[in-house]
Parts: sequence; structure tokens; C-alpha cells
Amino acid sequence: MKQAKRNRNAPGMVRDAIVKTLRNAPEALSISEIHRLVVDELGPVPESSVRSYLLLNTPGKFTRVERGHYMLSESREERERYSIPTSPAERIAETSPQWAQMEFPAFAEPFCFGQAELYFGDCFEWLDLQPDCSIHAVVTDPPYGLQEYTPGELAKLRAGHGGVWRLPPSFDGNRRAPLPRFTVLNRSGLEGLAAFFLRWGRILLPKLVPGANVVVASNPLLASIVAEALARAGLERRGELVRLTMTMRGGDRPKNAEREFGDVSVMPRSMWEPWLVFRRPLEGRVQDNLRKWWTGGFRRIGQDKPFGDVIKSSPTHKTERALANHPSLKPQAFLRKIVRAVLPLGRGVVVDPFAGAGSTLAAAEAVGYASKGVERDEAYWRLACEAIPRLACFRPRDDLEMEAKSLLSAPRQAGQGDTATLSVAF
Repeated sequence: MKQAKRNRNAPGMVRDAIVKTLRNAPEALSISEIHRLVVDELGPVPESSVRSYLLLNTPGKFTRVERGHYMLSESREERERYSIPTSPAERIAETSPQWAQMEFPAFAEPFCFGQAELYFGDCFEWLDLQPDCSIHAVVTDPPYGLQEYTPGELAKLRAGHGGVWRLPPSFDGNRRAPLPRFTVLNRSGLEGLAAFFLRWGRILLPKLVPGANVVVASNPLLASIVAEALARAGLERRGELVRLTMTMRGGDRPKNAEREFGDVSVMPRSMWEPWLVFRRPLEGRVQDNLRKWWTGGFRRIGQDKPFGDVIKSSPTHKTERALANHPSLKPQAFLRKIVRAVLPLGRGVVVDPFAGAGSTLAAAEAVGYASKGVERDEAYWRLACEAIPRLACFRPRDDLEMEAKSLLSAPRQAGQGDTATLSVAF
């Protein structure tokens, strides 16, 4: 039994069986037909492994003739000899076997709250099912690597020990949120990350309307890899947003030599977070695009104040985390500013393909936008179903402080005492 399992998972066997199957096929085959023939060749193989390898190498090694039907893209000479793939995109199924062989649920009716729709499933499959030119903006905080949100690593996180997640100690009486050890990514892991976002960008691009903004959270160490992959996918780079916030990354002394090198920090203490900004190329001029697709720019904060690329943001407060206990939860005060800005005319649909606790959908609901999200982890999907209504109704501290200042500065009405404007709760 052990020997059979090892043979099925040996590097390249699924790949070779897929290529052999399509090379011998007289016409394009569906994914289920390809999977059946691969199983006949190798024995039990997850259909997700076949699907992932086809999607990761299309276009390129494979051509999608119609939805879910593929054929081999080879010249006559190439059909006579098969060479081992060397590109990162072709190696991802082997360098990240746990991710590549994950099974995802079929899509059912979404959870709905107001104008928000949350789907349970894999975002790659969900995006592939969406009509072309149906998404007006994307705001998302995807996984920094390919490991931390796999079922095995999430189980270790929820157990409180082991895996790639680091559980920082308490600070000033506050328990810090877990952080993924993405710095452990080796070369193949970084190549896998690039291939992951290249594939995602290629699937996403035709689903966007021309001029649609795509805002993707990242971090200083991996932002360049993600940005290059999305640009290769055909998205147009439009700069990045800077979230000014004190993170928990960097600033540490050398591990196991803290006393010996007490004046040394291995990395600078991170005090900002990059959010990459892309868009689908415009159709004509900006004004033409705005009239036809409602996209092509960012919504201004006011007549005399454009949306800026530096946003001050506090870490997510414990009162907000209590509403949605997700390790990557971003504060509503920050998210609502971005979500509001990505639809320049305030019209359209905002999508979050990596929904997590549903914070982007909650932000869209709070500012009055329609939104859709996808989450593949069942526990987080259930959490988001409960958290979206809570977060959408949540009043960030920034809003309360602004309201208090407005009330305090407002002229008193005749007969009002000095205490009339001091009843605001902070």
C-alpha cells in the first residue's frame, strides 16, 4: 500500500500521464475525461491534481478549446519527444504537492447579507465560472505563501503550536495575532508563489471590466514577486498604496545570540505594509471608460481632496478582532477607505477572491457597494457568515473620534448648556 501511494505521488507521474492522454486523443477532452484516463493509467489520483496542472499550464503547454476542455499545444516534433518542464509554472504542482492535491467543494447558494454574497469554494474555479467583464474592482488580502492556509497548517494554527505559524508573546497585556513564517520559503517556494499569482492573474484578467482596479495586500519581502507575476498576467501596474502601521515584523536580535549581539537587528522593524495597485488596461480614454464601464480611476475623498497612496492605519484593535477571529484581519477603518475609492463612480461590484473573515465584503456593505467573495476554508467561511454583519455595523474608533470632534466644534444652540456636546462615547 505504501509503495503504491509513493508511486502515485512521484514527481512527474501525473504530468506525464496527462500529456500522454492528450497526445493520444483525437480531439479536446474534458477535465473529467482526462482524469478518468489518468486514473486508468496510474490508479487513484485526485481530480484536483489534474485540474490544477491543466490550469497552471494554460496557455502554454495546453490549449483550452472551450470551458473545461483541453488539448495539447505541441508541434509535430514536440509530439515525438516529451521534455521535462523547467518553468516555475510547470513545477508548481510538484513543488507544492499539498496545495496542488487539495479537494475543494462544489459551489452552492452563497451566504447573503445586504448586497454582499459569500461563496464557499476555490476562487480559481469560481472565477473561471464568472462571465467575462463582470467584475468592477478587486480588493483582497491573499496568502503570502502557499502553505499557511492549507488544511494541515490551519489545523496546527488552531491547535496553537507547530507548523509555519508563529504565535508572538503578549505585549502590554494584549495578545498578538499569529504571523506566518513566510521567510522560510525556499527557492522552489518562491517560484511556486510567482506561479500561483501568474495563474490567478490570467484567470482574473478577462473577468474584469476594462479599467477595473485590482488592489492586493502584500509585504515588503514578497511584493516584487507578486507584482511581477501580475504584470506578466497582463494587468497594468498603477503603483501601490502604503498602509502606515506598526507591524510585528523585523527588529529582532539574532536568534539564540541576543545577548552577544544586543545592538543588532536582523531586519529593520517594519512600519508599513504595501498594497499593490493594478488595473485591467483601459478601453479608449479614461472618460470613455468611465462612461461605458464606470471604471478607470479612484473615487476622490472630496472635491478638493483626491484619494492618496499613503493611509495611516492603526493595527486591528482587539474589540474588532473579537468580532472576527482571523489571523490576517485588517481594520474596517482602513479597508473602507480603499473599498470606497476603487469604484470611481460608486457603481459596480467589488470582489474579494480570498475572503477570509469577510472583512472586505463588510467594508463594501458599510459604504453601500455590492460585493462578492470566495473562501475555501470551511471554518473561516462559517466565521465570515457571522462576521460580515458584525463588521459591517462596526463603528471604527476613527469614525467615533471624527464625530466627537464635529460635535465639539459645532456652534451651540440657544439655551444649550456646556454639557450638550460632551455626551459622545469614545
